[in-house]
Amino acid sequence: MLSIGIVGLPNVGKSTLFNALTKKMVDAENYPFCTIDPSVGVVAVPDKRLEELSEFSKSEKTVPAAIEFVDIAGLVAGAHSGEGLGNKFLANIREVDAIVEMVRIFEDGKIIHVEGKIDPMSDVEVINLELIMADFQTVTKRLGNVEKDVRRGDKKAVAEKEILQKIEIALDGGKFASSVEMNEEELKTVKQFHLLTMKPILYVLNKKAGGNNLDEMENNPDLLNAKGQSSYDELIKFFNETSSKYIKVDAQIEHELSDFDSDEKNEFKQQLGGSADDIDGLIRAGYELLDLITYFTTGTDETRAWTIKRGWSAPMAGTAIHTDFKDKFIKADVINWRDLISCGSLATAREKGMIRTEGKSYIVQDGDVIEFKI
Repeated sequence: MLSIGIVGLPNVGKSTLFNALTKKMVDAENYPFCTIDPSVGVVAVPDKRLEELSEFSKSEKTVPAAIEFVDIAGLVAGAHSGEGLGNKFLANIREVDAIVEMVRIFEDGKIIHVEGKIDPMSDVEVINLELIMADFQTVTKRLGNVEKDVRRGDKKAVAEKEILQKIEIALDGGKFASSVEMNEEELKTVKQFHLLTMKPILYVLNKKAGGNNLDEMENNPDLLNAKGQSSYDELIKFFNETSSKYIKVDAQIEHELSDFDSDEKNEFKQQLGGSADDIDGLIRAGYELLDLITYFTTGTDETRAWTIKRGWSAPMAGTAIHTDFKDKFIKADVINWRDLISCGSLATAREKGMIRTEGKSYIVQDGDVIEFKI
């Protein structure tokens, strides 16, 4: 199961967000490989297609796709050199597949910001600098170690040195390793070093209903920099220039309303003045961040959503069910979920020729309903 680590400075709402997410935890019995850890939450990916398919098949059991969220140890400036819980922070973040970077965009005198004022752009810079510095240490250390093999004329070592030097230059210039153009072979080489700045990042802007939110405050002289920009404007400019993904979430409201159904929750959010995306939107955004898609299996016993990487072939997709499926794969019967439901029954779908038989080269599409033949 792929995992997303939640990082942020103190008092930005990181734990509140994690607590809201863990209210969406799946039944552990359906995921026996899950880690039992209070800082790890295995969360259901909301998907109305699954509900419709389960109702269509009159399934006794419905099992959603799931994604793991990890509440990473708190970050402070100097984490890369061991400040605070720096070593634990870095160890934890290396293990996750993607990062949710949380910053606060509301002012509240009762919640003291670690820097004494709300400045989301500064928060992002502090966090990203720690990731960059940690990677810089990793890369320079590896460059020192590979030099011996380079002098021997080892071609792999020479190629590794070249890409590491490119990354070193980028990091030294304050850029992420992911900003360096790499071919497939170089990506494979770099992957083994688990660089933090190669991981996809989703920025979560924590709002507060009825609070002083920076995205709603215009031309406040106390919030402008020397260029006449607000910290929030700087932040959005940074997101646009780096093609970064971001969403806004009111973590406190999401936590308080996490036990309500969606209709009640939306009604209460409107009453409280909430205008941010909800937890379901965050979970879906995290799923998309990892470039994941869902296919389904359905029947009277069970309807289940299976998570795979976009671009996987049918035999690879089968490994989500069992590793044997890749080697034992013969063929797969495939139909889009919407086509299946519109036919009214599996038998009708077969009569109409809507179910296709696909071979080993078939690339599974998001929303496919599949029956594997092995």
